Amino acid sequence: MGYVPDTSIVLHDMPDELKEQCLLQHSEKIAVAFGLISCTSATKPIRIFKNLRVCADCHSALKYVSKATGREIILRDSNRFHRMKDGECSCREYW
Repeated sequence: MGYVPDTSIVLHDMPDELKEQCLLQHSEKIAVAFGLISCTSATKPIRIFKNLRVCADCHSALKYVSKATGREIILRDSNRFHRMKDGECSCREYW
């Protein structure tokens, strides 16, 4: 199991190192990190609501986080709900 940032989705002309840093600043990744450090119950899911679509890199990263932490992550983007649990998403990669 390993996560590799998908820098192909960053459209700016910059080095790959900077593209990876840009991907780390996406709101859903920050929200999951905050949820992991602030939630006292390891059994409650982390819920994230977003008014834009989730990018492919964040979708992949959240699946890995759900598998690594054993936490359920529920993400609502502009199109649908994504329920990540044990490294799988309810959308079955159709989003």
